[in-house]
Amino acid sequence: MLPRNRVVLSVCGLLLIGGAIAADKNTARTPAVNAAVSASQPVRLWSAAGGTVDVRWNRDLARDLGIRIAPAQHAADARNNVGDRFALKDAGTLQFRVNNGYFGGFGTGVLQARGGYMLELADGPIALTDFRLVPRAASAKSGSSAVTRLDLVGADGQAWFYVDRLMHEMIEQDSVLAVRSSDVRISARLARRLGRPAVTGWTIAELQLSARVQRQGSGAMAVGSGIHWHGDPVPGGGVYEADLFMQEITAQYVRCQGCSGEDGSGRLAVTPSSTLRNNVNAGTRSATIPGDPRGTSRALWTASIPWYSKFSGVFPPYNNDQHPYLIWNMYRINADGSIEQIGRSGVKHAFLTTNGGCLDPDDHDSHVLGRGCDDTYSVSNNDNNNALGPRSEIIPATGQWGRCGSMFDTNCDGIANAGSADPYFQRLTVNEAQIAPTHNPGASWLFESWYAAREDIDIYNSMASLETSAQWIGGVWEFDSSGYKLGAAIDRWVSPDRPATPGRKPTLPLQPMQWNEELVADGSHAKVAVKVSRLGGGLWRYHYAVMNLDFAFVSTQGAEPNLRIVGQQGFDGFEIATSAPGAAQDLAFRDGDLTAANNWQGTQETGKVRWSTGSGAPTNSLAWGMLYSFSLTSSGAPRLGTATLSAANAATPGSFTVRTIVPASIQPGCLPRHCD
Repeated sequence: MLPRNRVVLSVCGLLLIGGAIAADKNTARTPAVNAAVSASQPVRLWSAAGGTVDVRWNRDLARDLGIRIAPAQHAADARNNVGDRFALKDAGTLQFRVNNGYFGGFGTGVLQARGGYMLELADGPIALTDFRLVPRAASAKSGSSAVTRLDLVGADGQAWFYVDRLMHEMIEQDSVLAVRSSDVRISARLARRLGRPAVTGWTIAELQLSARVQRQGSGAMAVGSGIHWHGDPVPGGGVYEADLFMQEITAQYVRCQGCSGEDGSGRLAVTPSSTLRNNVNAGTRSATIPGDPRGTSRALWTASIPWYSKFSGVFPPYNNDQHPYLIWNMYRINADGSIEQIGRSGVKHAFLTTNGGCLDPDDHDSHVLGRGCDDTYSVSNNDNNNALGPRSEIIPATGQWGRCGSMFDTNCDGIANAGSADPYFQRLTVNEAQIAPTHNPGASWLFESWYAAREDIDIYNSMASLETSAQWIGGVWEFDSSGYKLGAAIDRWVSPDRPATPGRKPTLPLQPMQWNEELVADGSHAKVAVKVSRLGGGLWRYHYAVMNLDFAFVSTQGAEPNLRIVGQQGFDGFEIATSAPGAAQDLAFRDGDLTAANNWQGTQETGKVRWSTGSGAPTNSLAWGMLYSFSLTSSGAPRLGTATLSAANAATPGSFTVRTIVPASIQPGCLPRHCD
């Protein structure tokens, strides 16, 4: 039975920690009240001392930055054997504040490890033996007096790292302060010493904490009961609907295999920190993400969203361990106008929500996201194998996970298997040649991240992208990003805003040179976009891109919570109808993986140009979350026509027609804009 009073401490706007640790059975429900404790009630601080602290270094990144981490002193294996565990000295005590069930910031004090590390730098060592965790004074720029960071202080008394993006909760009847995950980030002091000021703030490790509560203070609050699921009726009319927004993303280099710079061919991994926010509406429309055209939900009443960690049990509303999923992609827009997806991640399984900035007191808990609540999956968390799996284990349009037979439950016994030990497993990886500016003159890049939540009414405001570029500086790739925008990255290549359709009236513009059409069928979404350029000599170049957002052709067995995905594929054919005279030239296909052996083959017949995987089970179908691009040259001028997406080799084949621009013949004696 859960305790009647629980506390979950969440640092608003910074937090989301996922998957590294399965949720404790005593995990609290989290009442979200933003009001301060009544002035008539004295504030009593909580305190914690003793316990354990776990550190999981990104040793690949440390090596790339010129830091050698000597073997840990006095350490045991951390949880899941993915780091080092140190005992906390009983002598150190850390105070913290709780306001009506919310973390209100750290007070004074210190937690000190027994043991630690010796870091070897080019100019000498840094001793992290018996390292200390000390609350950092709030910055005047933050506009808040709350202390939400911890400095990681070495034996010399210097803060070489800081710890933030924490997720705290009270467990075991409020007797243990647990930090499920947090980012250990490089301080400005260490960045200067490394001669790399640009790496200030880079995440280099994950820290987890379990500290024993010595004194319980004020601010605990009873469990709320106002959770409303998607589809629940609203008293007086209407229904609650799920609509999750992406609020902020950043991208960071985390490691590289065989990298040497602009002329290299090494493989590097890039990982985001992704912050989400639930819809804010409660009967009237307001912007959840102000300033963005997609930032306001059409759902008038916000539903709570389930956020249960895998293998944690069976819960409403779906009688399973339902949780959202996170993926990320990278694109390059080439100088010739074409686009290609050059990198893609696997699926990150969400496991807990910290519910910062909530607008209602009782519509959420630590496994339910409430109205206006925000949450963050941080870099170290998204770089953890225990939460990363293949996209093929998810049915994206329904938000279902095929747990049985998945990599986490191969024998369907309901007991979690260990994650992969490969630090590149399910990461977004790209080849240096794909991002090097000198090898791609005139190109630009986009980084995209999105959440997939069950019954989300608008998938496009759950995803966002950034313009990004990379530079090789001192042995690492540094990414500079800007221009955050909600929506799919393909919409930045070709706007979905509809151009005027060509017709007979001379007042209309010339034939459209670009087009972006959405395909929606049975709750699944895809987009076909095209850009056309005139080459001269009576020739035109057509660049097509097909983005499969959440189509999946799936065979399943059983039902939730023991659902098994027997097979899954995406589209295996793309065809355009053309009436252009003569054959198309220079057919091209791009899937971004630099492996020619699995490329789709282009063929031509009268009235059509087709690319496909061929017959039999496809090894490289266009799966969900992926973009493939296709190009051709034709003497046919651009006109509105049709394209067909197919899944001919699926267990249940499918074929779908969409409008797009195609090469067409021109009637003698007329201009394209005047002809049918």
